[in-house]
Formats: sequence, structure tokens, C-alpha cells
Amino acid sequence: MYDRSFFSSKLGLAALVSIAAMVTFNVVALTQQLGMMPVAELAASAPLVEVA
Repeated sequence: MYDRSFFSSKLGLAALVSIAAMVTFNVVALTQQLGMMPVAELAASAPLVEVA
């Protein structure tokens, strides 16, 4: 479906730039979310479920 001639075209280059931008955005968003709350606090604030 995608071969070397596709990625050498303007459309293929635009697709690669778009994919790189989406991956970068996801990495930035994930690192910001992970930096907001330490893991120990996250586990301590999780509600406990009891089995009857």
C-alpha cells in the first residue's frame, strides 16, 4: 500500500510529518500527565473495592 514512491511524493512527506507531529504530541501529553501526580499518591488515592 505504501511504498518508497509514495513517501517520496509531496503527499507521502505530508503524511510522515503528520505522523511525527501526532507522536510528538502524544509523548508531550503523556509526560505532562505522568508528572502531575506521583505513582505512590495515585495508588493511595485509588478506591478500594471489597468482594462480598
